[in-house]
Formats: sequence, structure tokens, C-alpha cells
Amino acid sequence: MATHQNGNHANETNGHSPVAPKLRKEPLKNSGSIDYLEYVDVTPVIGREYPTAQIKDILNAPNSDQQLRDLAITICERGVVFFRAPQDDLTVEEQKHVTYMLGKLTGRPEGHGLHVHPLYNDPNNLEMADGTKDPNIYVINSEAMKKLYKTMKTPPRALTEPRDLSREWHSDSLYENCPSDFSFLRMQDTPPSGGDTLWCSGYELYDRISPSFRSYLETLTATCAQPVFESACLTGGYDVTSPRGSPLNKDYEFAPSHPVVRTHPVTGWKSLFAGVGLHVSRIDDVHTYEDTMIRDYIMRLITRNHDCVARMHWTRQACAIWSNPCTLHAATPDTHLVDGIRVGVRATGIGEVPYFDPASKGRREALGLPWN
Repeated sequence: MATHQNGNHANETNGHSPVAPKLRKEPLKNSGSIDYLEYVDVTPVIGREYPTAQIKDILNAPNSDQQLRDLAITICERGVVFFRAPQDDLTVEEQKHVTYMLGKLTGRPEGHGLHVHPLYNDPNNLEMADGTKDPNIYVINSEAMKKLYKTMKTPPRALTEPRDLSREWHSDSLYENCPSDFSFLRMQDTPPSGGDTLWCSGYELYDRISPSFRSYLETLTATCAQPVFESACLTGGYDVTSPRGSPLNKDYEFAPSHPVVRTHPVTGWKSLFAGVGLHVSRIDDVHTYEDTMIRDYIMRLITRNHDCVARMHWTRQACAIWSNPCTLHAATPDTHLVDGIRVGVRATGIGEVPYFDPASKGRREALGLPWN
């Protein structure tokens, strides 16, 4: 009997099951080169902590690129990794190099590199500890950020009303046409308590949704507008930084539409991506009430599934590196209650234009994990 090569039989041969659709990008495999590092998984779902590892040792290893590639894959699978031991001898240039190489070794598009913050020219941008500034380093300081974002509009509330901290959740640079892939934050100084950062797994959020509703969310995009950058530049009388890590991130283009569910380019797993948080202004092509309902539902997913969350209590010179395509994160704005200032330096890479690949799978399905 002849084998059909066209029509409805294009994906069948000799009565066998249809060939599975091909992924746009094949998932990368870990070679095991960093298995020698001591670690503990923060939760079964998200996060990995290396309590004793020194990043400098990875950089000085004869197979440094292989180890950095495996570290990148681990970050993409676990969402975020913590280096707890103080990384005192790691220079800013080395921090930038690690961030750049994590993306380069896992398929970051040509011509894409490290992000430059849109407000780099703002005089309120702080200098690093050595008194210099670097366009690829964003200095995080709880007091300076109030001045930097003073033109940001926030929902009105009474002085006696608690803050809505759900606004803190976000993925880095979601307001760019090409958002961030890897972010690397080193905490140079921190109070003894307060200022914790939380990461939530977009993989697991996706897997917690019913199949029919997942299918609907996969059809949606969200506008990720951030008007504060233009208003800050106009108020301050300076130019916005352009380009910003990619030729596609330029001028005042701060309102892209990104998929609510995206495919991670390194793992091939589906992740809830542009559905909620600081940079998401609305779900596209739905009524206003539906937009509110969808975003409230996604926020409810985060709050009712705290086993999807990894929390970092910062210590001096500890580091966190995370994959933005599969996580949302939120800083805890409570350092005003204690003495001391939270200061960190962050380098961020710029990845591809986010996409949804219908051939991709959720994390649990891909790994053959139980649903409960």
C-alpha cells in the first residue's frame, strides 16, 4: 500500500501515529559540568541555592563556557538560583560578563547584549560604590528609586490604607520590544531584615490553570506600556537612552504587546508571562471588565499557590540570577521600617521578541510529573 505524502495524511506514515509538531527551537540539554557544586532546591517547584559556590571559580575554570552554559540551563529550568556565600572578589566587569555569556551561550539573538536602563541619563541615577557609573549596571537603592520614579502614576489611596503590593510583581524590561532574558543582582549592602525578593514560577502558574482556560489564554496578548520613562525624561530635561541592548529597543517605544503565555526558548516549556503586574497595562482585544477579571484571576493564582514562590532573604554580597521568561519577581518594600539602606547592582541581558510556540508543552507534561 502506498504511503500518502500530502493532504490530511502529511503527518502519517503506514498507519502510524501522527508525527509530533516540531518545536521552533530545540530545548538545550545540561551536560552536568556543574553537578560538583553543593546545592539545595529552595522548593520542589522553583529555585536553587548554592550555599558555598564562588562564581569566580566558575569563571576561572578551564571549561568556564561549558559551566556557564549549564548554569544558564539550570536557571531556565529552576527559574532562579541564589549564590549565598559572599561574592566579595567578583568585579562588576565579571558580573556583566556572566550575564552576557548566559544569554550568548544559550542562543540570544545576534546583536543583542546587556540592557541599558531608559533613565540612565537621569541625575538621580546613583554611582556605584567606586564612584563611577556604568550604562549596563542599574544601581538599586530604595531611597534613590523614589526620586527616579517620582512621575510614576499610582492608584489613589487614603493615607491610612495599606499599599497594594500586588503591583510589585513583574518581569524585567517587559516594556521593551525585546525584554530581558537573564538578570543578575548582587546585594552590596542590606539591613539585617527587610527587603526580601520573591520569585514566582510562570511554568507552575500555567500548569495550575485548567486545560480549557489555558488554551484561551494562549490566544491572548497584553499591552505592556510604561509611560513613566517619557514623563521622567520630559520633567528632567534629558534624552531617553537609546538603543537599549537591542536595535529593536529604541526611542520612546515603551508599549509593546507580548503573549500572555510564552514559550521559553531554552527549555521549550510554556510559561504564564505577560498577564499581571507592574508593566502590564491591559489584556488586548477584550472588554474592560474582562481585562480586570483576567488579571485579577492571574494575581489570585500567585496568592493562592505560595508553593510556586521562592523567597530570598538578602545577606551582604549574596547574588541571585534569574530567567525572566519563566518568572515574575517582587521586592518587598519594607526597609523603611528598619535602619540601613538596601543597595544592589544589577546587570540584565536582552533576549528575543517573546513568542508562543503551539508545539511547546507545559513543564509538568514535558517532565512527566504528576498534576497533584
